[in-house]
Amino acid sequence: MKIGIVNDTPMMVEVLRRVIAESGRHELIWIARDGEQAVQMCAWQLPDVVLMDLLMPKMDGVEATRRIMQDTPCPILVVTSDMDTSAAKIYEAMGYGALDATQTPALIGAAGKRDAAALIEKIDNLGRLSPDDMAAPVRRPVRPPLPAAHGDLAPLVAIGASAGGPAALSTLLKLVPREFPGSIVIVQHIDAAFAPGMAQWLQQQSVLRVRLAVEGDLPRRGEVLLAGSNHHLVFKEGNRLGYIDGAPGDVYRPSVDAFFHSILRHWEGRATGVLLTGMGRDGAAGLKALRDNGCHTLAQDQKSCAVYGMPKAAVALNAAVDVLPVSAMAARLQTLLAAA
Repeated sequence: MKIGIVNDTPMMVEVLRRVIAESGRHELIWIARDGEQAVQMCAWQLPDVVLMDLLMPKMDGVEATRRIMQDTPCPILVVTSDMDTSAAKIYEAMGYGALDATQTPALIGAAGKRDAAALIEKIDNLGRLSPDDMAAPVRRPVRPPLPAAHGDLAPLVAIGASAGGPAALSTLLKLVPREFPGSIVIVQHIDAAFAPGMAQWLQQQSVLRVRLAVEGDLPRRGEVLLAGSNHHLVFKEGNRLGYIDGAPGDVYRPSVDAFFHSILRHWEGRATGVLLTGMGRDGAAGLKALRDNGCHTLAQDQKSCAVYGMPKAAVALNAAVDVLPVSAMAARLQTLLAAA
């Protein structure tokens, strides 16, 4: 795969260059010293994956991510040497379409080898993806949802998201009122190391309680649960959430498809599926299965998506009852759940 590095620190560039060279299967095609140069380089020669630093002169990594995803979309992996200091910018970059974030590998020692292996694994996974072509949004006819088997279970809103998900989730959750009648469970493609920070960040956007899902959780009205592991978050017996190992070749961990399919196997209440912005196809088949089994389903429209990949795949499968801008989803969900 062809890799582009965006970093203004020579030592960090050398570390990344060495990791790429030692992998034996990736090619470094260019190095940009700031965000402005990165935008130009992507327009000149689009790589399979961009390794993006955040703190740089002229144009930082957040603005560069926004510009690249607007002009020449491609998988972007944020690579930073200071995760704690950069936390706010990491989520901002993800809001514009960065797919994941990771620590810059150490120069030497066991930690360096471990970090290098983790970086290459992320590059391998992201490099399998490619931006989907844009397509016009579509509205589908409404099909009645399944009746709830257990009246004591809060109606479930199951949400899947990837690239651009943090910003989309922020927009959605800001508009969900305190008296929202349902429970919300979110699977966002994000490394487990960033999940606690993302839950805290989303809590600042919402009047509902936001926290990481833990083994045995029962979704409750007025609460937002976020997948917090590199394992799949799924429903198990008794309407309880839990984590399971994914297959070795799984591109996404956690997987939206695995989550959606588990709803049909183990959730006994009413459910609505929502698929937000993201690159690839994860969640499309699962959303289709939900619709085919009588659940109401929503997909984010092209115009409001950072990357119109996952929702586009869902629309192509006729998986979405409604295709809406993310800003309209909270009101639609409120109407659906109030009528249930």
